[in-house]
Amino acid sequence: MPAEQNLNIVPFISVENMMDLVLSTGTETFLTELAAYVEEDFRRWELFDKVARIASHSRDGVIELMPASDGTLYAFKYVNGHPKNARSGRQTVTAFGVLSDVDSGYPLLLSEMTILTALRTAATSAVAARHLAPKGARTMALIGNGAQSEFQALAFKSLLGIENLRLYDIDPDATDRCRRNLSQVGLNITACRSAEEAVEGAEIITTATADKQNATILSDNMIGPGVHINAVGGDCPGKTELHRDILKRSSIFVEYPPQTRVEGEIQQLDPNHPVTELWQVITGRTDGRQDAREITLFDSVGFATEDFSALRYVYDKLKGSTRFEKLDLVADPDEPRDLFGMLLRRQAAALQPT
Repeated sequence: MPAEQNLNIVPFISVENMMDLVLSTGTETFLTELAAYVEEDFRRWELFDKVARIASHSRDGVIELMPASDGTLYAFKYVNGHPKNARSGRQTVTAFGVLSDVDSGYPLLLSEMTILTALRTAATSAVAARHLAPKGARTMALIGNGAQSEFQALAFKSLLGIENLRLYDIDPDATDRCRRNLSQVGLNITACRSAEEAVEGAEIITTATADKQNATILSDNMIGPGVHINAVGGDCPGKTELHRDILKRSSIFVEYPPQTRVEGEIQQLDPNHPVTELWQVITGRTDGRQDAREITLFDSVGFATEDFSALRYVYDKLKGSTRFEKLDLVADPDEPRDLFGMLLRRQAAALQPT
């Protein structure tokens, strides 16, 4: 937590600050520590004020606000998803977020969240897999080798001990880049020529594609018994990655059903199709994986409590740190009711001879 400051000053984590914070911590350590915050907040799930994200859809993408509060802190994230951006050299997903004090309503932190969202998504995937994946799993297929891919690989290596990574993307350049970026982290990496080849021998299958359509990244005949599927891609109405028959054979775990039923893989199923909420597994309210042949599916769409966890973690990381900028964000007049007078005093100061 930053030291006490003037009320007008809010700590701001720029992209440069975030990169320095991650690198100084160590990416795998950062993911491991962040995962602990994510899991802790899933254990406190019932304390949270929760709502499905507020989405504004357009022909080419979506802009969303994602709020959550535990009664002491409040957080929200602004995030977009525009798959076509890749064609013009832009990020598919960009984001920023705010953490605030509930008692006063004052912001405590403003942060970039493009990088942080990738980290928290990967950390959440690994948290879910620790409860759902086959014990001792060492091989993961990663289908879709875009901006999320390296973070997913590192999270599963750090938290589950994944040793072998099988990569596939329809763009071979994406696979080559992912393999280069991960070449020094201690994973045995195989670049595959198809999704079918990638899933061979994999105990965990992660799909992380961004096409805005109903796609079939995994067909039913590709999925054998006992695997865990981490469905990260998709995440808006009309966009899915898995064949419907896979869902019907799987035990499905979700973050927040009212959001997932609209945006996740399960939008393909009957609205009453049974699913299990991840927090219930993490807290021991219900079982996760029940036998070695069971297919478990984490239908991940990303939920606001995970962003809350990420911002809370970063805020705590700032204790004794200078890896933030001081942003003059909140008006702080000498007399709280005299906001106009503050403007007049600014005007008078500007008219003073220099």
